[in-house]
Amino acid sequence: MAEKEYSDYIIYVDESGDHSLEFLDKEYPIFVLAFCIFNKESYTQSAVTKLKNFKFKHFGHDMVVLHENEIRRDKGVFKTLRPKSKKDAFIEELTSVIEKEDFTIISTVIRKDILHSKLNNPYDIALKYCMERAYMFLKLKEQDKKTTYIVVEQRGKKEDEELELEFRRIADGKNYSHEIMPFEIIMANKMSNSAGSQLADLIARPIGLSVIKPGQNNRAYEIIKEKFHRDDYGVVDGIGLKIYP
Repeated sequence: MAEKEYSDYIIYVDESGDHSLEFLDKEYPIFVLAFCIFNKESYTQSAVTKLKNFKFKHFGHDMVVLHENEIRRDKGVFKTLRPKSKKDAFIEELTSVIEKEDFTIISTVIRKDILHSKLNNPYDIALKYCMERAYMFLKLKEQDKKTTYIVVEQRGKKEDEELELEFRRIADGKNYSHEIMPFEIIMANKMSNSAGSQLADLIARPIGLSVIKPGQNNRAYEIIKEKFHRDDYGVVDGIGLKIYP
């Protein structure tokens, strides 16, 4: 058996919102899947170090796992981010880390509130769109013949098994171009202290808010939108950001 040849890239994935069609949050009636694509060399030399230094500065150690939901709600260790001026400074600096870091975003937003078909799982729809576009990105980088790992967060035994099955189907040809995509999936524990997973976690919700509340001030999205994958003409819609339907 020939040895696998690994690509120069790794992809970290996170989500925002509930992917179930049985539940619709009127305040956030969408599901967002975000792929953050890192060049491995840049990732190890820059992103990992910057995030560790950020944690050392604010917490004195690097074992804190940054979760957007917990930061926003002042949960767990993030209760220490008081008064508001302290939290604002923390978020401003974290936003700056994201802004200066070199990575590419491919995201799909599923509008559950206007999704006509109830047959397809929003997660599966979003996964297919993101994988197809990530494969196009790798083609441009001439990395599409090499194995690229996609790291997703564990959700539960049944959900993980269903996700992996759909992932394999898409990678094996159930996609727009019917090509075999040399992707492999890694299921990471929610508390995994991975810089890439944590950065992906911070990306998904601002993208969702930009879709359902386009007029609302969204500083994080102003930074994030510059990192979307785009075509040669600078177009993002349908390339780096897919909104469905």
